[in-house]
Amino acid sequence: MLYEHLGARPRIHDTAVVAPTAVISGDVEIGAGCQILHGAVITAEGGPITLGAHVIVMENALIRATAANAVHIGAHTLIGTLTSIAGATVGEEVFFASGARIFNGALVGARCEVRVNAIVHRRAVLPEGTVVPIGWVAVGDPVQLLSPDREAEIAAAQPDLDFPGHVFGVDRDTPDLMVQLTERYGSSLARHAGDVLVPDTREGR
Repeated sequence: MLYEHLGARPRIHDTAVVAPTAVISGDVEIGAGCQILHGAVITAEGGPITLGAHVIVMENALIRATAANAVHIGAHTLIGTLTSIAGATVGEEVFFASGARIFNGALVGARCEVRVNAIVHRRAVLPEGTVVPIGWVAVGDPVQLLSPDREAEIAAAQPDLDFPGHVFGVDRDTPDLMVQLTERYGSSLARHAGDVLVPDTREGR
């Protein structure tokens, strides 16, 4: 299903294939030969999304851009089932295994591998060819790769990330943080009430 959001419609190459249960919303450009499988959601929430040629987005994956962080996915990248990519820039020929999580402002270099349930944290920078092992966490620039049992080291990297401030515009020390966060974010998401379902007018569709 294709939706116009905030006045922008998805632009899909004639040779791309989008499953009927996938959702493509807003300022999204999908390149030649891409495959978007069932249940995938690609949604431009105020920032653009670009998929290069021959990107594969597997079932139930999520790609989301924000006003603060656009998304670019390089050619010949495979995005596994249940993977989530929010506001990140990804090079060519990258492999995201099932359940990988890529957060706002991350830069993932060409030919990286982010394995099952691994996390690339906000603003982490993965040099070309980096492998993030199963379940591990990539943090920082220069990047640190940490196993999930190293909680203290992962936590030590968190305050500088300022996830609430950067993504939602709310100071982490606000006493009613979740009240402010949900109200601001909810107001932004409510703009989808005006979305318009648009037909896929590509040749042969």
